[in-house]
Amino acid sequence: MLNFDEARFTRIQSGAVALSGPLDDLVGDLLEKGATNIFFLGAGGAGVLMQPAAQLIRRNSDFPAYLENAAELMAVGSVNLGPGSIVVVPSLSGTTKEAVQVVEYARDKGATTIALTGHADTPVAQAADHDFTNYAADDTSSESFYLQSLELALSIIRRRGELPDYDAVIAELALLPELLVEAKRAFEPRAEELAIQTKDVGYHIFTGAGEAWTEAWYFATCILEEMQWVRTRPVHASDFFHGTLELVEQGVSVVLLKGEDATRPLADRVEAFVPTVTRDLTVIDSATVELPGISPRVRALISHIVLATVLERYSAHLEVVRDHPLTTRRYYRRLDY
Repeated sequence: MLNFDEARFTRIQSGAVALSGPLDDLVGDLLEKGATNIFFLGAGGAGVLMQPAAQLIRRNSDFPAYLENAAELMAVGSVNLGPGSIVVVPSLSGTTKEAVQVVEYARDKGATTIALTGHADTPVAQAADHDFTNYAADDTSSESFYLQSLELALSIIRRRGELPDYDAVIAELALLPELLVEAKRAFEPRAEELAIQTKDVGYHIFTGAGEAWTEAWYFATCILEEMQWVRTRPVHASDFFHGTLELVEQGVSVVLLKGEDATRPLADRVEAFVPTVTRDLTVIDSATVELPGISPRVRALISHIVLATVLERYSAHLEVVRDHPLTTRRYYRRLDY
């Protein structure tokens, strides 16, 4: 596979899976001590990656879960953030300004802070009450953060007595590192083809629902816009029909990410409409990816992880055919802003 280190990827994702035990132990301890809610407070893409976990808790447990923009929460506050709160702060570099600030802010409010970092001995890791470091880089961080936050969410639901098959789910997640490598390998030819087809496209509408929506937003914003300087319009599949559909015409690229949870019919609706207007519809569907040993129940929990792993292959080819390295920036971490 192009510019891909299989051993490195497997090692990183296996590291994320291995954190399920320590995360579960900590969650159990915090709940026994009277934790009353959980906040996912991240900055930028790392914060957005927490959305599926927060939604999973909200939809399957009566334990209050909040997903907030760290900078905005610090500006306006929250009456729900306090001594009983568990605050999860993801930061790949461990140096993101807002991440450092929100850890300190939450601790000042009496909350217990958990950092998910890609590098130890960094300001975020050192400031948090508990740090879980799993080394990763940009091309491996999405799956790693998705897995860690999913494991944390599953632990909360389990500890609340709302997930009787927790052990079986975790056992299936342990299969993912190797399976994701094979998913990448199978998608490689299509990734190259898509990169060639879209290398000169300057604007895409990205859409999806459920877990797939998180990945649609993340890939459009953090990969195409930040790393490739390609303009995008991320929109939830249900909101697609409340404004964005008027932007669709012949020649406009629409990229639809489809997952396998209960929101799939929302994506089906977009898939049915767009071809009536434009031929430029690209559908990437996690259901087409073979994952031996993964049950439909667990597949519905990991659509975003599968989509992230195949889209990484697309971005790897895109930077080559566009002659635009994914590491190139004009402003991000280049200027003081």
